[in-house]
Amino acid sequence: MAWKTGVALAALLAGTDVAAQSAPAGEELAAKFGAREGVQQVSLAPDGSHIAYVVPRGTHGSAAVIADLASGHMTPLELGDGGRVTPTSCGWASASRLICKFYGIGDYGGQRISYTRLLGFDADGKNPLYLGRKTRHAERPNQFDGDVIDWRMGDGKVLMERNFVPERAELGSNLGADGRDGLGVELVDAKTGKAELVERPDRDAEGYFADGQGNIRMKIELPRQQDGQLKGDAIYSYRPTGQTKWTLFSKALRDDRQSLDPIGVDGTRNVAFATKRLDGRLALYSVALDGSMKSELVSSNAMVDVGSIVRIGRRGRIIGATYVTDRRQTDYFDPEYKKLAAALARALPRTPLIHFLGATADESKLLVFAGSDTDPGMYYLFTKATRKLDELTRARPELEGVPLGAMQAVRFPARDGTMIPAYLTLPPGGAAKHLPTIVMPHGGPASRDEWGFDWLVQFFAVRGYAVLQPEFRGSTGYGDAWFANNGFQSWELAIGDVTDAGRWLVKEGIADAKKLAIVGWSYGGYAALQSNVVDPDLFKAVVAIAPVTDLGRTKSEADGFSNRELVERQIGSGENIGKGSPARHAERFKAPVLMFHGDLDLNVGIGQSRLMDKRLRGAGKPSTLIEFPKLDHQLDDSDARAQLLSRSDAFLRKAFGG
Repeated sequence: MAWKTGVALAALLAGTDVAAQSAPAGEELAAKFGAREGVQQVSLAPDGSHIAYVVPRGTHGSAAVIADLASGHMTPLELGDGGRVTPTSCGWASASRLICKFYGIGDYGGQRISYTRLLGFDADGKNPLYLGRKTRHAERPNQFDGDVIDWRMGDGKVLMERNFVPERAELGSNLGADGRDGLGVELVDAKTGKAELVERPDRDAEGYFADGQGNIRMKIELPRQQDGQLKGDAIYSYRPTGQTKWTLFSKALRDDRQSLDPIGVDGTRNVAFATKRLDGRLALYSVALDGSMKSELVSSNAMVDVGSIVRIGRRGRIIGATYVTDRRQTDYFDPEYKKLAAALARALPRTPLIHFLGATADESKLLVFAGSDTDPGMYYLFTKATRKLDELTRARPELEGVPLGAMQAVRFPARDGTMIPAYLTLPPGGAAKHLPTIVMPHGGPASRDEWGFDWLVQFFAVRGYAVLQPEFRGSTGYGDAWFANNGFQSWELAIGDVTDAGRWLVKEGIADAKKLAIVGWSYGGYAALQSNVVDPDLFKAVVAIAPVTDLGRTKSEADGFSNRELVERQIGSGENIGKGSPARHAERFKAPVLMFHGDLDLNVGIGQSRLMDKRLRGAGKPSTLIEFPKLDHQLDDSDARAQLLSRSDAFLRKAFGG
């Protein structure tokens, strides 16, 4: 009866649709596309009896919802307040006990910091229990108090990374202070909260890898300088079979591009999977953990990086590797899942992006997601014995029936002749020439776009715009040469590719030269602004969301954090700072500027947009800044996103002359 949960969850989510029946078409579409994802994370119980969803709660924040697959009954966990803390993910410690991670933003010593907390719940939503380490007189804030690194086979106990914060002895107490400090691992009972120390805390430890068999097999250390600043190095250690002492696996020094970097351990094969560069691109190797360190190349691509793995089951078996060419591809190592993925792709030809998200303890039932560029996706429950695929719920139910624009991979020439990959999305309905057009550079800059549904792109496509997403040099995924020392230090190259994208659109007749705009978020917002410093006549309107506007200010925003020196190295110094900061060249702007920013943004401080707006206005340039109170970098609020879309659409149409 699994399909009942789709109906029940859709009904539960119906209250998040902020579109008014009488709203004009543009505002109604903005509300539909601005509504945050219908399903943000999903997890299947070990016995297949329940599913936990993380879904939007009203217009802001999220809620965890437990679905009983036999009855279809939905039970919301009403602990996230939509503001101070909100759930981000859930997993099953047993068939009757759930663990959810909550995220929040708080103040410490006048500085805003993020934090996470773990809580356990019964399958009926009752008996909540805080699972973090309780401290009364901590020497510093406990930001991230736990992460489950091994869910085991469902007996209710999990291996959890724990951040141990030293405690001061209370005045007048005969109890000594707890001096344990750093990241350790404990075996935690999700029902009682009782914990057993498995791995002693290490101040330099950044993470551990379990093997799915209940053992800690690898440790990641990030050494620090005497002042607490990260050096930028990473040391990877492992435990050979049957040993308790740590043995060096590899070192990744700050400027080393030939390191062997582990990304996962598979205890069923007693190997680690690690990336290493092959001909300038990341390839995936398996490395034996028996003490021999014997390595074998398991996946590579001549054009792009292989940078992630696919896991399945409670033990986290590694069954494949993924990389992105024009679309995301999966190189399956496991013949059963390779065959199954191919069969599902044939059965669901309109949604070729197939992902295995989870499984029961015996892997008899699987959580499957299938989507495409024009379909936000569907979640399914697949039963191996009957080969039955039951629909659970749509990823974005509010968009059902809305025609979307097809996304196609294209290439365009940069001024030096280099062919730049990009994604072009045209409006649904067939229009392809002389369109109002948007160049939309991605954030990061250490990131890239992918083929698939994108709510920001699709809103503009449905409203009649063509949208081009350039994979400018400085993007990741295309190897070392393409990364080009990142999009900040190599901003001239990256921004040159972005402006060349606009010129190509006009030359090809896709864009109306008088109706060409640029829209970007985060680094994409920086690129949108800096492109108007480089070529003020090209774009006729600029929309920048949470943008970097001054590289010097970006460096200063890292003051007080342990990665300050790493940020300074990423940004660079010298004349690059002045030339590469759009806020220092406001007088060059000819196009009107619209900016959006949340005042709790921990990634890019809102002061960046305020500075840009002040400088533009001071130079007599048209600028509008819309601030969203109590929102962070992602503007994770349906009302705010709807306003962002509708205001941007109206702004562009006005700039284009209607």
